[in-house]
Amino acid sequence: MSTSDPSATRGTRFRNTASLIDQTRSYFEAAHHRGLMAVYGRSLEGRAVLLTGGERQGNTIIDYVRCCYLGLDNHPAVVSGAISAIKEYGSLHWSCARTRLNFGLIGDLEGALSNLFGARVIAYSTVMVANMGALPIIASGHLTNGHKPVMVFDRLAHASLAAHKAVVAQETQVETIAHNDLDALEDICRKHTTVAYVCDGVYSMGGFAPIEGLLQLQEKYGLFLYIDDAHGISLFGERGEGFARSQMPRGLGERTIVAASLGKGFGASGGMLMLGTENQETLFRRYSLPHAFSAAPNLAAVGAALASANIHRTNELKVRQRQLAERIALFDERIETNQRSVPLPIRMVKFATEYAAFDLAERLLDDGIYTSVTFFPTVARGQAGIRICLTSSHSLADVERLCDKIQSYRSTELSAGKVPE
Repeated sequence: MSTSDPSATRGTRFRNTASLIDQTRSYFEAAHHRGLMAVYGRSLEGRAVLLTGGERQGNTIIDYVRCCYLGLDNHPAVVSGAISAIKEYGSLHWSCARTRLNFGLIGDLEGALSNLFGARVIAYSTVMVANMGALPIIASGHLTNGHKPVMVFDRLAHASLAAHKAVVAQETQVETIAHNDLDALEDICRKHTTVAYVCDGVYSMGGFAPIEGLLQLQEKYGLFLYIDDAHGISLFGERGEGFARSQMPRGLGERTIVAASLGKGFGASGGMLMLGTENQETLFRRYSLPHAFSAAPNLAAVGAALASANIHRTNELKVRQRQLAERIALFDERIETNQRSVPLPIRMVKFATEYAAFDLAERLLDDGIYTSVTFFPTVARGQAGIRICLTSSHSLADVERLCDKIQSYRSTELSAGKVPE
């Protein structure tokens, strides 16, 4: 099979690590000095965590940082599944490439996930590893009839996607467009015969991809879609198939791949790819770097994921989805954010400066509430704030208390003449 390379400009700079460090060092130092980052603890019941180090050692906090939106990460069945897998196989990890030897249990997991989500599923140790293996293969043209696609990245695509631009650029042309800009994407589709679009399904700072519009462009131009739905899995769909996959009832076909996490809403550990064809699966199992040069997820992760897959087949999934929706609605009644009324569990409370966000996050932590302070490069300059991950395991009283504290802080800031956004 011959591959035709679209006219591409090579040598575009996609990384500037030195400048990034220089511009953000002071923020990281301030966050670490206040004890807002590199926090250590052990899980208790629900979303409670006992801190095991630092100045707050011994304190118990309620955590709004973990992205396990359905509270499955400390579900007794998931924990038991991890332990049972190690006991059954008498090992945690086999150090060999997946093209050689695999635990039988990972084959069971991939079969269970394939059945659950209606796709050909390959499991990986992380979503970033899955992305690392997938994107160069897409760029090679072997999934698009021998034509190397122009690889178009959404500007807000997660770092685990954007980090691979430089490698992909060695294969083909790479473009970046404004967030969810379907007009810009269609313009590129008009100019090039083969285009692949790389985006998140649900964005880690809130919002989601316009799946319906993307599918229309796929129908019109043959657009290839690579969607990282790490934050959407388990939250949407009858079987928790995720935000993107649940909107594709006819299947993924030849031109859609969905990446997803097994460690967020799914409550276990690792990542996966949902593929649409046997050809895609064959190429990935032979040429994807994680398959050819790395090992499978450890057996505890596999056992936990199998247990979670079983939960996804029961009514408990719907119960936890409803509980999460109740907590999102309660938060939205009390606190106004740009994500208000969006059925996603991520909320961003923005402040005018990074240090105002540090102040709120530190006060909350001293009150036993741990949120994620966010600043450039995680968000754009001038968009600092705190990120809140709501889960079905937070009690309604937990959410009410969080809202009380945020409103109290905002009132204090307003009375002092410091206006948060």
